[in-house]
Amino acid sequence: MLKSIQKRKNKLRAQRKARVRGKIFGTQELPRLSVYKSNKHFYAQAINDTTGETIVAVDGRKLGLKANQEDVKKVAAEMAKNLASKNIENVVFDRNGYLYHGVVASFADALREAGIKL
Repeated sequence: MLKSIQKRKNKLRAQRKARVRGKIFGTQELPRLSVYKSNKHFYAQAINDTTGETIVAVDGRKLGLKANQEDVKKVAAEMAKNLASKNIENVVFDRNGYLYHGVVASFADALREAGIKL
């Protein structure tokens, strides 16, 4: 991929991220669930923005999973289990500038199936 195209893609993602991030805020009772995906792996964390600390985090790389739709469902199940252990049932979903389709949508759907309300 040309560097100019990649720079444009990164710029557009940063704009989407800032636009979404300006509208949502996480608390201890209702944390912000932020996702990050690379070409190989998928990560998610629940964040309390009032204190700036991570409540729960899941790393797909440590679980030995890739960033595809089937493996992301396993990451979501692990995240739901960790959230349930902290007595958290509701979260605010932060897609982190990614479009809501494919892996990100699959992660959110799997979380809903596991009993977490987005």
